[in-house]
Amino acid sequence: MPRIRVHTDIDAPPKRVWRHLRDIPSHVDWMTDAESIRFVTDRREGVGAVFLCDTKVGPIRLQDRMEVTGWREGRSMEVRHAGLVRGQGRFSLRRRGRRRTRFTWEERLRFPWWLGGPVGGVVGAQVLRLIWKRNLASLKAVVESDLRART
Repeated sequence: MPRIRVHTDIDAPPKRVWRHLRDIPSHVDWMTDAESIRFVTDRREGVGAVFLCDTKVGPIRLQDRMEVTGWREGRSMEVRHAGLVRGQGRFSLRRRGRRRTRFTWEERLRFPWWLGGPVGGVVGAQVLRLIWKRNLASLKAVVESDLRART
């Protein structure tokens, strides 16, 4: 399983960044590859929340079933991917000084045979890394804009 890891520094304290991270439906506002999120459980945050994410990368469309498997309030969220693409992901926040946050996104994904299996995973990881870097730039803009609007 290829490991994909990207990060960005956001000019806001972790508490502000967490507000956006914990609001799972709002992830479509900053993830260009996520088209919609629908929960299949009553739980909408925390361990045990399960949701379907319609994902589009170029011509490829998938429905990703995800379950939140780890939740450290204000610090990290972990998910298990149980759709056609399988694996684990983790968002983590780390304070960088008084008013900055390092946001790290890590995934280990297994691609199905029709997406090239392990070889497709290597190529897919490079494509996803680029998309997710752009997603984190969007998250940074959303959080920093929200912080300016509130001050």
